[in-house]
Amino acid sequence: MKIHEYQAKALLAQYGVPVPSGKVAFSVGEAEAAARELGGSVVVKAQIHAGGRGKGGGVKVAQNAAEARAWAEKILGMTLVTHQTGPEGRVVKRLLIEETLPIERELYLGIVLDRAIGRCVFMASASGGMDIEEVAATTPELILRETIVPGVGLMGWQARKLAYGMGLPAQAVNGAVRAMTALSNAYEALDASLAEINPFILTRDGRVLALDAKISLDDNALFRHKELLDLRDLNEEDPLEVEASKFGLNYIKLDGTIGCMVNGAGLAMATMDIIQHAGGSAANFLDVGGGANTEQIRNAFRILLADPHVKAVLINIFGGILRCDTLAGGVVTAARELNIHAPVVIRMEGTNVEQGRRILAESGLDFTVADGMKDAAEKVVMLAR
Repeated sequence: MKIHEYQAKALLAQYGVPVPSGKVAFSVGEAEAAARELGGSVVVKAQIHAGGRGKGGGVKVAQNAAEARAWAEKILGMTLVTHQTGPEGRVVKRLLIEETLPIERELYLGIVLDRAIGRCVFMASASGGMDIEEVAATTPELILRETIVPGVGLMGWQARKLAYGMGLPAQAVNGAVRAMTALSNAYEALDASLAEINPFILTRDGRVLALDAKISLDDNALFRHKELLDLRDLNEEDPLEVEASKFGLNYIKLDGTIGCMVNGAGLAMATMDIIQHAGGSAANFLDVGGGANTEQIRNAFRILLADPHVKAVLINIFGGILRCDTLAGGVVTAARELNIHAPVVIRMEGTNVEQGRRILAESGLDFTVADGMKDAAEKVVMLAR
């Protein structure tokens, strides 16, 4: 689950990460009042779940409350397009009004799980304020890494090593060590899947602060953090993804034309790969899970067909806990209830596969049954065209 910058900063502050003074605003009047309360010059920052907001015109400096109001009038309600939003952009519905700071240097801090070694890795770089992907691609030597030992956390000596490695002056090292340790503690305590501070700044008076912050929370751990569920902003999520989550379905919208219904994340990835190999492109990632019932199958089918970009549907199921006859029954029920505008290719193997094929054959509906994944991919790509 992604959250907004102002929400991430509020969480990090609870664990001791220093952040600038700021207030969230949902209206022009609230933005003006926040700027007046903070006093002096402020930064007006659009709050959407995407980076590159400054380049897109969503971050502006105001010298006083009146100027903050003027920028708020322009930014609130605008469709902000960045390299992370795609061409459709995101509508700005909230702002962060924040104090300005005398920036001396911009650095980068981040924590992510390294699946290759099964450990979380704390990353730091002197090249903050830039796209970290670009830094990693062009100058990987500028990214410093320290492995976090489970149950131990980021050690003081590791944080000092990173601080000196980024070239921080001696008088700022202790503050940076406290901030990095606090970030590591927050990452673990919140069950985060990603935590980034970019930029992590050094001010001209020797302070270190998180000028920006990004946190993604592990959905699978939210049962332990029910208080964090209120941070979810459904306006920032694709409507079909929100709809799918209501029925326990894992759905991610993509840019292609072939809708995919599978059971199991591994099979979903393989299905998308073989569609690509056959010359097509997936319109989504939809995993109904191993224990899906007829109702979930019906809702999954409905969500797939709700995407106007879908030209054909591939249902690729390996029947184990989810039996093939259950799948077939759900697909037939959904097909009869919904206005199907796309051809459907079905490949299924496993438990009760013959019964499932018989249900499809006797339904009288125009399904294409494939023999194997290669055959299914080739058929669905041809039908999508």
